[in-house]
Amino acid sequence: MRLSTKCRFAVSAMIDIALREKSGPVPLSEIGLRHQISLSYLEQIFSLLRHKGLVISSRGPGGGYELSRSMDVITVADIISAVEDEPSKAKQHDTSQVQEMIEDLWEVINVRLVDFMRTITLKSLVLDQLAKGVHVERKSSFKRGVYQMPDWRPIQIDMPNSVFALGTPMLALS
Repeated sequence: MRLSTKCRFAVSAMIDIALREKSGPVPLSEIGLRHQISLSYLEQIFSLLRHKGLVISSRGPGGGYELSRSMDVITVADIISAVEDEPSKAKQHDTSQVQEMIEDLWEVINVRLVDFMRTITLKSLVLDQLAKGVHVERKSSFKRGVYQMPDWRPIQIDMPNSVFALGTPMLALS
């Protein structure tokens, strides 16, 4: 298993979404700004994450990505295996015994690394970030719908509404 830049970005973006899960869908543009990741690269990563069932997307105003499952059950191994291509297991026919021994060693290390990453949940990473004092800005509640009526309150002005009333004392107007 390789821990590439794509893996690091995917784990960071998933932590970002998990930190903001109560705020609703998180747009990729916001994740890109916070983590300095290009939008096109994030789209590629999230296409893979969505294909593996780790996130769900919603379109339109207020849309973005959300976790598809509880952060208690999503592990780092799930995220990495979703975005990384599995290396080819085909061995060359003319490899030496030493070469095969090295490949076997890396395979054992790989298995143990995956086992370890399966013990790290997204929730534990989020709790670590919150313990470090990461501040998560909260979005105002976004009300969906085209026909949502805005709150209307009459404006009350303590000033005269006429040019002619400007000369009269304010006490007389009250």
